[in-house]
Amino acid sequence: MAAAPILAWEGLGLIQGGPAQGNGWLFQGIDLAIAPRDRLALIGRNGAGKSTLLRLMSGTVEADKGTRSVQPGTRIVTLEQDPFFTGYATLMDFALHGDDAPPAHGVEAIASQLGIDMTRPAQNASGGERRRAALARALASEPDLLLLDEPTNHLDLAAIEWLEGWLSRYSGAFVAISHDRAFLTRLTKATLWLDRGSLRRREIGFGGYEAWEEATFAEEARNADRLDAKLKLEAHWLERGVTARRKRNQGRLEKLYEMRATRAAMLTPQGTAKLQLASDGAKTKSVITAEHVVKRFGEGSAERTIIRDFSLRIQRGDRIGLVGGNGAGKTTLLRLLTGELAPDSGTVTLAKTLSGVMIDQQRSLMAPGKTVRDIVAEGGDWVDVRGVRKHIQGYLKDFLFDPALVDAKIGTLSGGERSRLLLAREFARFSNLLVLDEPTNDLDLETLDLLQEVIADYDGTVLIVSHDRDFLDRTVTVTLGLDGSGRVDIVAGGYADWLAQRQTPNAAPRAKAQAQRTPPPAAPAARLKLSYKDQRDYQLLPARIEELDRAIGVHEAALADPALYTRDPARFAALTAALDRARDDKDAAEQRWLELAEMVGE
Repeated sequence: MAAAPILAWEGLGLIQGGPAQGNGWLFQGIDLAIAPRDRLALIGRNGAGKSTLLRLMSGTVEADKGTRSVQPGTRIVTLEQDPFFTGYATLMDFALHGDDAPPAHGVEAIASQLGIDMTRPAQNASGGERRRAALARALASEPDLLLLDEPTNHLDLAAIEWLEGWLSRYSGAFVAISHDRAFLTRLTKATLWLDRGSLRRREIGFGGYEAWEEATFAEEARNADRLDAKLKLEAHWLERGVTARRKRNQGRLEKLYEMRATRAAMLTPQGTAKLQLASDGAKTKSVITAEHVVKRFGEGSAERTIIRDFSLRIQRGDRIGLVGGNGAGKTTLLRLLTGELAPDSGTVTLAKTLSGVMIDQQRSLMAPGKTVRDIVAEGGDWVDVRGVRKHIQGYLKDFLFDPALVDAKIGTLSGGERSRLLLAREFARFSNLLVLDEPTNDLDLETLDLLQEVIADYDGTVLIVSHDRDFLDRTVTVTLGLDGSGRVDIVAGGYADWLAQRQTPNAAPRAKAQAQRTPPPAAPAARLKLSYKDQRDYQLLPARIEELDRAIGVHEAALADPALYTRDPARFAALTAALDRARDDKDAAEQRWLELAEMVGE
């Protein structure tokens, strides 16, 4: 017999913005039941209301409709995405505040395992220290139901692995919102999917979520013929925006494996020698060259070597991932490689043509009073995207935004939407070096797919500091692993490859592990015979897509005239309609070509 739920909602409804504003229902008619041992992943796009739903579960937000019931004696504890530390002298003061504070000895026990000094001043603490303090408070509270909103944000790999171990032993229930695929895959047993105001549940962990999502969207697309035109377009966008993107990323992953294999050959002793003796033409591909770099901090007995005898030649097009614990030296190495910090000995040489863009953890550009238009287009209607002029609304759609948000205040956006907006701004700029410091924080899974795609198509070199293991495995060609001793391991591949090398004591097993990570060539499959129409479409569609691209450019250029609407409103309307048709035709052509390309590949 199934255990009685410890928390249940029947007919949950919440009006967006509250009844006073009456902006329509954010949720309506949601039923939810959480059992005592549930391990639930809560999935949904940025802005879908995931954090709001957690607050409704905890009781800190009142619903406009529905009935909430909690089993007597149930203790519900929330780990918020951005806990409020203002007004607390130390991290311990924060952990022990309020009538529902956990016991001090429990907080100290968790804090010691997480390696956090709770006497640290709260206002000077880093994001990682604050996250650990919030975890110590939440876990020491002995909850029956734990609500986790992005629990791995700002944590290093060691802390994430410790948290995974704690949750695997935890006897209560939890609901987790997280962008960390590896975290969700390892821990969850069922999935709640929040989508367009409704909540679906399936008794599969996150590992089965993507297949479920794609099957659901495919079914919606098949049923769209029986619905009105608006829903047809929405279903097409969902199919293209999720399923097609994922298909493209599968091809990009195959290319990534090829790049890793090439880089692995260059990183062997023989390959390194060949690289150093490369011709002048090959040398121009090097954008950053580090030779015997050493960096120390402190003096006398307090002196510590952060980077010890580090050498690496970074090629144009490399995707370099930096991993390691907090304080291991990732930021120091990043600053050395970008020329922001000088080494104590050795040299770092940057190509003269290097032009970098850095997206930092603090998201310092995101002033709450600014609008989306201010951030992306400096207050205008057009965005220069690496030399190509695009209308702001069309460009926002490329980054999964509703074009109606163009004049929304930054303060009204979710944390994930702000991060996505910053990516849209920075990727529009000319650069050949992209520096990403914890880029996955606050992003939803669909945006992570988009970011993976954008990085794969980026022409320049990418340096990524991240604790997101799955993202690194999908993105980088070389991993630099720091263990805090000053040594930097250089491994061709992602996080899993670096981990395999650390666990393997000699070179031969390392080579075997690398070979295991690189997929073997697929066995020859039975050849698919394409019809005459399929073959013809496959050959002609690329030219058709280019033709539509040119038409879109012509229409956009004509609409760029600010006086057109007042001078000739009929022509403005005709051009706008033609632009929309051309974009839809291009979308349909690209979708058709992707399907045919997949058939050809098979």
